[in-house]
Amino acid sequence: MSTAARTATLAWLIAALFYSYQYALRSAPAVMMPELSTAFGLSATGVASLAGLFYYGYSPFSLVAGAALDRWGPRKVMPIGAAAVGVGALLFATGSGSMAGAGRLLQGAGGVFSLVGAAYIVMTGFAASRGATLLGATQMFGMAGGFAGQFVVGPAIAAGLPWSSFWLLMGCVGIVIAVALLVLVPQSAPKQQSANWLREAGYALAVVFRNPQSILCGLISGLIFVPTSIFDMVWGVRYLQEAHFFDYGEAVMRSSMVPLGWIVGCPLLGFLSDRVGRRKPVIAGATLVLLACLAWILFGPRAALPPYLLGIVTGVASGAAMLPYTVIKEANPANMGGTATGVVNFLNFTLTALLGPVYGALLTHVSGGAADRTLEHYQAAFQSMLYGVGLAFVLTLLLRETGPATRRAAS
Repeated sequence: MSTAARTATLAWLIAALFYSYQYALRSAPAVMMPELSTAFGLSATGVASLAGLFYYGYSPFSLVAGAALDRWGPRKVMPIGAAAVGVGALLFATGSGSMAGAGRLLQGAGGVFSLVGAAYIVMTGFAASRGATLLGATQMFGMAGGFAGQFVVGPAIAAGLPWSSFWLLMGCVGIVIAVALLVLVPQSAPKQQSANWLREAGYALAVVFRNPQSILCGLISGLIFVPTSIFDMVWGVRYLQEAHFFDYGEAVMRSSMVPLGWIVGCPLLGFLSDRVGRRKPVIAGATLVLLACLAWILFGPRAALPPYLLGIVTGVASGAAMLPYTVIKEANPANMGGTATGVVNFLNFTLTALLGPVYGALLTHVSGGAADRTLEHYQAAFQSMLYGVGLAFVLTLLLRETGPATRRAAS
């Protein structure tokens, strides 16, 4: 392996570790909702809204992160993002509702630099033929953090770990990761300075947003990801406890199978897409599998399948949400890779930020505000997610194929 390849690999690994860390913080509130309800004096819906503030920071700062990476490179901006996540975790640990809200926003705003930064390193440091595989592997790291945020943190909280101690520890970890990024990520090659860099960033955003393929990529990714980011990571444990009467430990185990499936699905689907040289068939096929799994989760007889299988397959299929990140880079100018990744991330998580409170309010409405919800309440509130995944399949059919096989045929 050449020196340049080793340097790019090290930079990507530390960026992926940062992504795993912020994902653990993103998913952790789902396994401590009773403790957070007591600490902040909020209902379960209120805690879900507090946790969802993460996406209000994550979504708009996707655009900032993409433009900043194109301008200054990962070494100058990613450590700032990691430090922001660490400070946000420390604010969340204070127990103050206003400070926790600000901290959650800061976690999202800083956390977005992890995925966009890792994607930028993949696009600039590795061959294009490995892009989907490495982006899938990046998401594998992220979902490993999401899995740990449920599978590891849940039992720790149940065993008596104070919720505030967890957030204090994670705050310190964020600062350590910021230092590691500053030391280990190499300096980018100097870029020509321009007095009109802000105008250039705006021009790049305009180019990417005006491309219809960019909008399709963001919508497809977001619609595929919503069942994971909202249903599983916010309501999954409560759904299994209230609708299917699992105890807390078993509910955490089953809910954590979805991010575990992502750990397998993201690199697997990325590798498959690179192997066949096409993006659309992999996205479309995985979307249909996800649709079937979500329908079974809401309406199917759970006892008919082996334990944990449905969650794992759901996670594997929803890993297709990462493939539009590769498509948008291939559908836009090469020198706008960071901006393109920021745009697809913005569109993806804007859906989550907007729909999270909607689903919480809808669940409250259909249950009449009851403390104990039933399976029918969850079915009525979340069945519209089926339509969203179906729409993702239809939009995938409209997507232009950008895979290596298409480029080889064109040449």
